[in-house]
Parts: sequence; C-alpha cells; structure tokens
Amino acid sequence: MVVDRSFVERNRAQTARMRDLAARLSEAEFMHHVGEHWTVGIALAHLAFWDGRVLAVLDATERTGAVMPPQIDIVVNDISLPLWAAIPPREAARVAIDLADRLDRRLEALSPDLLEKVAAANIRYVERWRHRGEHLDEIDQALKA
Repeated sequence: MVVDRSFVERNRAQTARMRDLAARLSEAEFMHHVGEHWTVGIALAHLAFWDGRVLAVLDATERTGAVMPPQIDIVVNDISLPLWAAIPPREAARVAIDLADRLDRRLEALSPDLLEKVAAANIRYVERWRHRGEHLDEIDQALKA
C-alpha cells in the first residue's frame, strides 16, 4: 500500500487549527459544552489521549517491525470522561497540542516501509487530521451556537 503523503500537511493543518483555537479561547469558552457530556477542554483531552495511543502504536511498531495496536475498547471514552473533565481545560489543550506535534513529527519521519505497515493496519493512525478535524468541527459548531 502506497501512502498518500498529503497526510503530512493535513495533520499539520489540524494541529495548527488546534493551536490557534487554544490560543484564542477564554477560560469560559474552554468550559463550553460540545454535545451532551463534553466540553471544549474534554474534547481536547480526548484528542490528546488518542494521539498518545497512536504514538504508543508507533513505538511498538518501530521496536518490533510489526504494527501492534494496544487493545483498547471503545468504552475508553466513557471510562476516561471523569478523568478528562478533571484536567484544567487550558492544560488539556497544551497536552493535546504537544502530543499532536510529537505525533506529526514521528509520522513524517517514519520510514516508508513502517509507514505503509501502519497505514495498512489502520489509515487513521496516519491520517490524524480526520479525527482532529471531526472534533475541532464539533467545537467550532458548539462555540457558534
């Protein structure tokens, strides 16, 4: 599988979007609801968690040469919600941006062979812009409401 390298710019664009959002929001806006249970801060903590998961996949892949995703059930979002809510929103944004930057750099530097293995296992490990964009769109819509 040949990976379309446009993911590099798209990942960077969503990371920049996250950085710009975090820089302009007030403390009250970080607490703004995004859906029924989440706030802007929780959405950013969620993004940090899942980008961190992909960093763990890359660590294991580089060590072993095989894509080895950690076994995480979808219920992790529900289980993690109280923890994410306890994180100060601006700190959640800082962590989300830091992990997004680290992940972007790691993906950009990954050897073509490993990049193809990772993408074949799950393209969303590579195209992080998709997950970031989905939640940043939700945040933008919630803040406009």
